[in-house]
Amino acid sequence: MTRSVLLLRAVNVGGNNKVPMARLRALLTERTALTGIETYIASGNIVCTTPDDLDAARAEVRALIAEEFDVDTPVIARTHEELVESLARHPFQDGEERLVHAMFLEGAPAEGAIDALTARLVPGERLALVGHDLWIEYPEGGVHATKLTKAVLDRALGVAGTARNLRTVRALAELTG
Repeated sequence: MTRSVLLLRAVNVGGNNKVPMARLRALLTERTALTGIETYIASGNIVCTTPDDLDAARAEVRALIAEEFDVDTPVIARTHEELVESLARHPFQDGEERLVHAMFLEGAPAEGAIDALTARLVPGERLALVGHDLWIEYPEGGVHATKLTKAVLDRALGVAGTARNLRTVRALAELTG
């Protein structure tokens, strides 16, 4: 039995897009076929037994959240194996843990996306695409010092994504293992 994580984008951030995790767990248990449901921190990480059809599960969870909480959020899935592989292959192994983030994408980014984003990097910032995961090492000032805003990333990538810091990615790999 394998486990996966369903990642919600931009929930419970700055008081916006409120999706209470305890209520979400209860709804998922009552109204979906998902099993082994847990959540990890309030930023929208649903750990569960990997469903037979991950795409159908993502769509079902997105519809449920929209209906119950009036929040339309992309739901992006990663299996345990995908998390482990991404962690092993991420290019910033020498980076400070607090500055390294993975942006998990729904699919392949638009052609030229990495070049467009690279042109916006500030000194001390790096990025690299590993499969459908965009790894970013932010400059010393962290996410507050970057020009890679949500709008810039969305426009360049052309596909939905949601970011987690390296500590969270490691925790999710452990929880799905």
